[in-house]
Amino acid sequence: MRARDIKKQLTIWPPLTLEFVVCFLPDQSAFEIHQDTFRRPGGFQPPYEPYETRSASRKISSSIPTQDETRRQRRLTMQTPEIRPGPKESEGVAVIDRACAILFAFKPDDGSLTLAELAARTGLYKSTLLRLAGALIQHRLLLRLDDGRYQLGPATFMLGALYQRSLNLGDIVVPLMRELAEISGESVSFYVRDEAVRVCLHRVDSTHAVRYHVREGDVLPLESGSGGLALLAFGGAEGEVFQRIRDDFYCVSMGERDRETAGISMPIFGVRQTVRGVLTLAGPSSRIDQAFVERNIGALFDCAARATDALGGDARALRNAQRHTAMVQGK
Repeated sequence: MRARDIKKQLTIWPPLTLEFVVCFLPDQSAFEIHQDTFRRPGGFQPPYEPYETRSASRKISSSIPTQDETRRQRRLTMQTPEIRPGPKESEGVAVIDRACAILFAFKPDDGSLTLAELAARTGLYKSTLLRLAGALIQHRLLLRLDDGRYQLGPATFMLGALYQRSLNLGDIVVPLMRELAEISGESVSFYVRDEAVRVCLHRVDSTHAVRYHVREGDVLPLESGSGGLALLAFGGAEGEVFQRIRDDFYCVSMGERDRETAGISMPIFGVRQTVRGVLTLAGPSSRIDQAFVERNIGALFDCAARATDALGGDARALRNAQRHTAMVQGK
């Protein structure tokens, strides 16, 4: 095929590229045909996408707009107003997030808050706060007092009461105890205080043949063992030992109640930070040593914090203590 024949074919198949032409004419004439055919004012400006590898099944367009059509299309594009996307589902979720931020801005010690205080705690504009507060007031989740301050509405108390009535302590604590027993390989107990003693309310045994034997319903003293000392410490007992337990948020006992056993205990909090009980990870002294404590204290903190969240308590103090403990251990 001669050069002039290929030049004629290019008028029929405009999308052909230089690479296609070169495969027929590896001499200088191919470059001349390419320049003559594809030259445009202002440089090479193909009105279609640049060449790319296409599958055999994909058809190549066989028409190229003329220069006048290209200009006309550009004018239409410039005159077409911008079409903005409509509301999305994420916008509705964002509204719920902002409304929840208003409700959770209230702390246990807050009686009421001003609009400025709510704006500072939520980071929302006052205009947005006023609009969302109106909707919350309508549903009795928020109240506006005569002096313009806001407080939580009666519907929040009703929801809290419903949650408390439907709450089963075992449904929350036992799955976390199983998780902790699987991670540590040792037995996990949940103790509650009953006046001057502690009672094992829930128990998950380890798979070891040699283990610390306690059954659900067993009554043990408060004055010995990590579980009893933790209950005393967070029950308000005075003394340097109890203050250290409160500062650390956990208690380690090595053979105090029984010289053959050792354990780690940590409190779980409920509404108004009342102590609902303590989680105790215990086993034979031959397996529970300082290295064991350092390996598993993080998992114990995590389970206690998650149980506290589920029971309506504030787990921030537990998580802060967990970070401090990890930092001290160099993790």
